[in-house]
Amino acid sequence: MTRSIATAKGLDLVGCPSCHLLCRGQYLGPRQRRICPRCKAVLHVRKPLSIPRTWALLIAAVIFYIPANVLPITTVTSFGSTQSDTILSGVLYFIKTGMWPIAVIIFIASVIVPLAKMLILGFLLISVQRRFPGHKRDRTLLYRITEVIGRWSMVDIYVVTILVALVNLGSFASVQAGPAAPFFAAVVVITMAASMQFDPRLIWDVEPPVQKGEAPR
Repeated sequence: MTRSIATAKGLDLVGCPSCHLLCRGQYLGPRQRRICPRCKAVLHVRKPLSIPRTWALLIAAVIFYIPANVLPITTVTSFGSTQSDTILSGVLYFIKTGMWPIAVIIFIASVIVPLAKMLILGFLLISVQRRFPGHKRDRTLLYRITEVIGRWSMVDIYVVTILVALVNLGSFASVQAGPAAPFFAAVVVITMAASMQFDPRLIWDVEPPVQKGEAPR
């Protein structure tokens, strides 16, 4: 015999997105919307249109991810010669020059992290839509990981910004941001917005399928 666990949704409780008060709210205004009694913010049991909005942002991030890795992210001019590097060619350059720590940091932050974040968000969306019943704690942990690591992808943009600001010696040496820089920045920002738009509570709304001969819970 299974024991039912009380949930905020089952008790008609809603967490305020502004002041984080756990409340039932009150119905105010002409639209009869649930309002937080403390800060008057609009309450929602779940984020409105969480799945389609997250899918839209995720698809946009995947589209921008391609030119972010194919186009050059920096253009270096040194004594009249110009060299353009993509993210991967820059990583290979640091490896050849023996700067392994920098190469590892850039590769993880600029290639692995955005790709892993998009794959995890895609998996979470599919698991919610297909109503996967198991591994809820693991999937919640994956979502928390995407929130923590997503912002570290900006390391590459910070490096490019610092180089552009510091290395500006005219024809002798200069560094300019390549066309991939805005695409890469867009990938980072859009994936962060996608993770914020996804509602992890949807993972816990999925009930396990009822087996034959078993009464629904």
